[in-house]
Amino acid sequence: MSPEPTPILQADGLVKRFGGFYALGGLTFHVAPGEILGLVGPNGSGKTTAINVISGLYAPDGGRVTFEGRSIGGLASHRLVHLGINRTFQVPKPFLSLTVRQNIEVALAYGRSASAPPSIESLLQEYRLAEVADRPAQDLNNVQQKTLDLVRALATGPRLLLLDELAAGLNPTELDWIASRIRSLAQAGMAIIVVEHLMGFIEQITDRVIVMNAGKEIFEGTLAVAVKVPEVIEVFLGGEHAA
Repeated sequence: MSPEPTPILQADGLVKRFGGFYALGGLTFHVAPGEILGLVGPNGSGKTTAINVISGLYAPDGGRVTFEGRSIGGLASHRLVHLGINRTFQVPKPFLSLTVRQNIEVALAYGRSASAPPSIESLLQEYRLAEVADRPAQDLNNVQQKTLDLVRALATGPRLLLLDELAAGLNPTELDWIASRIRSLAQAGMAIIVVEHLMGFIEQITDRVIVMNAGKEIFEGTLAVAVKVPEVIEVFLGGEHAA
């Protein structure tokens, strides 16, 4: 057997408090290059908080986050983008008055990717935005805005990509298409962490999942095994997946 790849990101005992509420209560996990890791769990389990800490929106109140061996807890988001970490949001946040092309141009200029950045035209074509390239982002539908959010992140050349409910609102055909794109990114060596509620989508794309509850991990492994664990069924999956 070949040895497991060295993790690109390691979170050890992450703590995040909001007043007296512990959104993260000592979360530990890792993700390796080329791996798609899913963070799943009920609402309020801390999934998006974990993404927000890793991406620099929140500083951790305890624990440690390392990226390529460097401690990054508390670094600002723009510094993390320059190191190679970027994300999408549950609600896309494009520059609404700028065109699709201009949004990507800003990301290319801002990202200062250490690797050769992808061309705007290749991104527009691959992610089905070429026909709307010169429209203001505010004129796009929800799926197009989500796709633009993803493309802006990719334009910065991330080595770790964080996807926060990218699949929400997509129809089955769109889900299959975006799943194939995400898998291609991983096959090219990108590490990807996916926060998602759609279990079919998670099952389709992830190599491994962390099931969270109340800010802590209660299971780590494949989704196929997770759905057979009584504690997981009790706190999250319920009768939908129970045998």
